[in-house]
Amino acid sequence: MEKFASQNKDIFKLLFETVSEGIVVVNKNRTIVASNTSANDLFQYQAGELKGKLLEVLIPDRYKHAHTKYASNFMRNQEKRRMGFGRDLYGKKRDGSEFPIEIGLNPIQLDGETYIMAMIIDISVRKKSELEIRELNSRLEDMVAKRTLQLQQTVNNLKSEISKRLEAENRIKNALQKERELNDLKTKFLSMVSHEFKTPLSGILTSATLAGKYTLENQQDKRDRHLRTIKSKVKYLNDILTDFLSLEKIESGKVSYSFTQFPLSKVINEVIYESNMVLKNGQNIKYPENIDGIEIYFDEKILTLALTNLVNNAIKYSEENSEINIQFDQDESDFYIAIIDEGIGIPKEEQKFIFDRYFRAENALIAEGTGIGLNIIKNHLENLQGDISFKSIENKGSTFTLKIPKNPQKGR
Repeated sequence: MEKFASQNKDIFKLLFETVSEGIVVVNKNRTIVASNTSANDLFQYQAGELKGKLLEVLIPDRYKHAHTKYASNFMRNQEKRRMGFGRDLYGKKRDGSEFPIEIGLNPIQLDGETYIMAMIIDISVRKKSELEIRELNSRLEDMVAKRTLQLQQTVNNLKSEISKRLEAENRIKNALQKERELNDLKTKFLSMVSHEFKTPLSGILTSATLAGKYTLENQQDKRDRHLRTIKSKVKYLNDILTDFLSLEKIESGKVSYSFTQFPLSKVINEVIYESNMVLKNGQNIKYPENIDGIEIYFDEKILTLALTNLVNNAIKYSEENSEINIQFDQDESDFYIAIIDEGIGIPKEEQKFIFDRYFRAENALIAEGTGIGLNIIKNHLENLQGDISFKSIENKGSTFTLKIPKNPQKGR
């Protein structure tokens, strides 16, 4: 050591006393041969007090075993390096307290001897800053996570609020649309009632007035003609009121049905008998050929109502000297009754509206009618598990077909 000190005294004195890093020089046996003022201050030793001590005196007990291994490896593979890169290193002060350090190792050769010069930096401030940064980052991450959650909740609330508003708007739009439709129905209803009641009432008044003028006995046929007109108009008004009552019952859900077993021929005969009274000149109703012995379990009044409406429509919308054909068919589950006419038909573009309430095709407006008969029939039949369908070609005629279930389930 004296050789080390004598030959390099000036150099090491300058080195030790001018650098701010702590410097500790050890020999191959890890014995401290020199330390500068900065190193002494770091480890709380007096000048010269570390000389001759083993390097382990500056290492915490829990790291001594690992340090011995690192030091041995370094002595075998001497090169300039940072010690403990990627690991936390700690030094031990004289009072036993620990502090974080960073070490740079440099092998040096003096007079054929190998020494290790360790440059030691106290990184307590850096570690404290790093810890504060990590804690700050952690708090920031927590704050960001909380804020993100709050924003997500806000977004979800906004989505929910928007959804509620859209639902409310849709309800309002639907309500307005229904209100418009209702107003349209009311307008159509009032217009229809005004026309359909005014016309027959005018006819009744005229016929009653004229009948009163035929007072002579030989004018009875003229009186009878006007009385028939009065009866026909009164029946028509009664049918309209019956339709309105049926419509009200369907809407309110108060309609009740009565299932009975009856011959189909009975209903067909009644419908044709009543319809013969309104046949036009030369018109003829062709009776179905294959209904003898056919028994139907259904609501007889509803079937009569449906057939009467369809046959009367066929008469009303067909010209004189035409034929109305009633046909019957069946399969395993249903009966089919078709009313075929040679009348004005239904325009193709209007056929999709034919079962709508108060709808009347453009080419049918000149004839009497309320536009609710087909709607009522369809509602009744669907309530009874039946159905009504049609095919029509304008100016060639229409075919309306009733489907009646053979085994309807009551109460469905």
